[in-house]
Amino acid sequence: MSESDTRIKAYFSEPKPWQEELAALRAILRDTPLTEEFKWRSPCYTFGKANVVTLWRLKNCCALAFFKGVLLKDQEGILIAPGENSQSMRKVEFSNIADIAGLQTILKEYIGEAIEVEKAGLKVEFRKDAPELPEELIDRLDEDAEFRTAFEALTPGRQRGYVLHFSQARQAATRISRIEKCAPRILEGKGLHDR
Repeated sequence: MSESDTRIKAYFSEPKPWQEELAALRAILRDTPLTEEFKWRSPCYTFGKANVVTLWRLKNCCALAFFKGVLLKDQEGILIAPGENSQSMRKVEFSNIADIAGLQTILKEYIGEAIEVEKAGLKVEFRKDAPELPEELIDRLDEDAEFRTAFEALTPGRQRGYVLHFSQARQAATRISRIEKCAPRILEGKGLHDR
């Protein structure tokens, strides 16, 4: 466990929503062979070099999210996709300590299964159906060879994230604005949520 990482200390000690619930989830995770790290502004628990689970502080709840949750059996039916386009990750949401205490044994079983998934080297089969590119993005790709090269060099997941972000805007002007705001990140080879 990474006791010396000040970001982890701050995450669990700053007075923010869901502190008690996140501390309870952390206690469960610290009783596993996972290593505690800090990634994407949250505690992340790894096995070897693989991300296994992460903790999220959300607006209406907190969550324990499994990176390859779709591969878990989920016999209790507690896992949900974080979003409609989530292909791999699955989460369990909590809004009180009692729910965490009631699921503690099951959560440990799910975490153990997630570790076994990593030990076995299992991979998630991602859909190959790429979302349709918005017209404004096609225009930008056609007009700017450097931008096209950078966009095509992104991983498929990063490309998909940008396309979904751009496509969700209803008006063309908003789509163009989003593309312009994201262009520097794309040129740096970063995904929408990368730091």
